[in-house]
Amino acid sequence: MKLCVFDFDSTLMDGETIDFLAKELNFEEKVSLITERAMQGEIDFFESLTKRVKFLKGLGKKRVDEICHNLPYMPGARDTIKELKERGYRVVVFSGGFRNATSYAKEILGFDADFSNTLHVKSEILTGEVGGDMMFGFSKGDMLQRLQSLFQIDENSTMVVGDGANDVSMFKYAKTRVAFCAKDILKKEANIVIDEKDLTKILEDKLCI
Repeated sequence: MKLCVFDFDSTLMDGETIDFLAKELNFEEKVSLITERAMQGEIDFFESLTKRVKFLKGLGKKRVDEICHNLPYMPGARDTIKELKERGYRVVVFSGGFRNATSYAKEILGFDADFSNTLHVKSEILTGEVGGDMMFGFSKGDMLQRLQSLFQIDENSTMVVGDGANDVSMFKYAKTRVAFCAKDILKKEANIVIDEKDLTKILEDKLCI
């Protein structure tokens, strides 16, 4: 068995989930600026996440789900996941974003499991608070090590795909490291760099066996 871990926002999905949600409350510009700084590694991920989610306070859960169920997936996402599974990969998503988006995408794109964060809701309205599996800059690396131990998969049989600073921690534990339309901070850690919005390009690389 082999393991492939994808980031979600700006990797499997073309954009940032939180930016789409913030647009609903006219905070898209403020939130996207913080998102960009976080993905460049300029500010702490936990700090950026909690700060951005506060802008979502008051948004209805029903509307959140509607937005998350209509996100634009990256070209080639479904075909790439299907091919990787045919090659013997177990495909998992780690996202600093939200389960409203990743759990739905699991059924559409066909990956095996998702680990992400949960927006706190009270009386069907977002409170502006968040918790979950992927709250910190080290979270993806920590979770990857746990899965490798659980499935008895080593670094040589692990591939990771991401675009931003919070993906650096999981790049440390994989032989095949794909920076997909990524920030410079992640490209420095990668051995495959793809700058075209087409995930099927991953399948063409000799390192992706």
